[in-house]
This record gives sequence, C-alpha cells and structure tokens, in this order.
Amino acid sequence: MSLIEKSITVNVPVKTAYNQWTQFEDFPKFMEGVVSIHQMDDKRLRWSTNIAGVQKEFVAEITEQIPDTRIAWRTQGGEHHAGVVTFHRLSDQETRVMLQMEYEPHGAMEKVGDMIGVTSRRIEKDLERFKEFVERRGVETGAWRGEINRPA
Repeated sequence: MSLIEKSITVNVPVKTAYNQWTQFEDFPKFMEGVVSIHQMDDKRLRWSTNIAGVQKEFVAEITEQIPDTRIAWRTQGGEHHAGVVTFHRLSDQETRVMLQMEYEPHGAMEKVGDMIGVTSRRIEKDLERFKEFVERRGVETGAWRGEINRPA
C-alpha cells in the first residue's frame, strides 16, 4: 500500500475551490490520464482512465462530504484506492487544498513507477493544473453543496 500527500495554495476563496472540486466530470480537464468521469448518483462515480496506455474503469464511492471542508472516497471492488481532499481557508482569496491518497499499485510497471515517484509527481502536476484551471476562471463551473455523512 502506498500513501501520497500533496497540497497546493490556490488563489480563490475556499467556497470556489471546494465547489469546483465537486464538479467531478470536469476532472479530465486538469487530471492527466483521466478520460472521463460519470457521476452515477450523489455518492458514486464511474471513472475511466488511460495511464501509460493501460485503460481502467472503476467505481469510486464518496464516503464523506462536508461543504467547504472535505471530500473522502474509496473505490468499490477491483482497483484499490481511497483518500481525502481537504480545503483550508488561508484568507478571503486563498485556499490550501490538501490531498491524501492511499493506493495499491498492480503489476511490475505500476510498482516500479510507484517506487520512483511517478504517481506522486502526477498528482502534484494534477493539483497544479487544478490551480491554473480554477484561478484562470475565477469562478467554479458548478457546485454541489450536499452533505454525505461518514458511515458509523
């Protein structure tokens, strides 16, 4: 099991950063290797990825969602990864976005890539592209302000 922790400061209010992150179907605009995401319902997302020519599809379930604070998820079956993204107000126009993700690399190529930091760098670049995307727009493309409570 591998753990990645990355953060970035974005120059938008926390509400804007959070609202944009809830627009999961926009992830392919700033996440390398994400082909598409289809939001099946409030809690489930069908991901399609193509990383280094390897295509994968999986369903991720949102396990906790607190507006302007955090979104946690885990995959269902097959691929194993889970994580949380948190949003921290630094000022009226600055937000720290922190991402923690745990995942299980499969196969020799993924394991070697993990050992040399390929996945970590990819996530870092994805956060940089998110920053550029949301700052360039200045406003979110949409918002979902619903709450999902962590299972007891």
